[in-house]
Amino acid sequence: MRYEGNICQITDVEFRKPGKGGAFYKVKMRDIDSGKQKEHTYNSGSSIEMVRIEKRPYQFLYIEGDNYVFMSNVTYEQIPLDKRMLGDQIKYLKESEICQLAFEGDTVLSAEIPQHINLEVTMTEPGFKGDSTSNTLKPATLETGAEIQVPLFVNQGDMIKVDTSTDSYIERVK
Repeated sequence: MRYEGNICQITDVEFRKPGKGGAFYKVKMRDIDSGKQKEHTYNSGSSIEMVRIEKRPYQFLYIEGDNYVFMSNVTYEQIPLDKRMLGDQIKYLKESEICQLAFEGDTVLSAEIPQHINLEVTMTEPGFKGDSTSNTLKPATLETGAEIQVPLFVNQGDMIKVDTSTDSYIERVK
């Protein structure tokens, strides 16, 4: 939606109908440009300006300074994005990964990496035979430099599936 001239992503909507007075909506939103959280209350009959967002797949190519360069596999157009646009998910991004870029017209609003990514464990303490039944975790460094907790049976060189939204181990990949 567009609020005060800026494009915002709605994060929460709460409908309230008090005993006295008219009903209203309390809307929480995040400003796409600044990342700041905002709140606004709308009366029940109010109208808001909706913005049409289109998501397109782009392939991550390389890093150039503070910019991450992505390419459309359809038009081969390359787009540099500031690393702040990727947020915390940047630690799981590797070359050739397909990401979803959200556009309003020709303007990139946000970038999302896949929720599940296969990555190689580059450093962790060695596991022991018989550790497959325990729920005990140990730290592991992945090929992108990210660190997560993995089960004891995971070894250096193993490929694992990671949930990028929760920073957690899912399973070993064969």
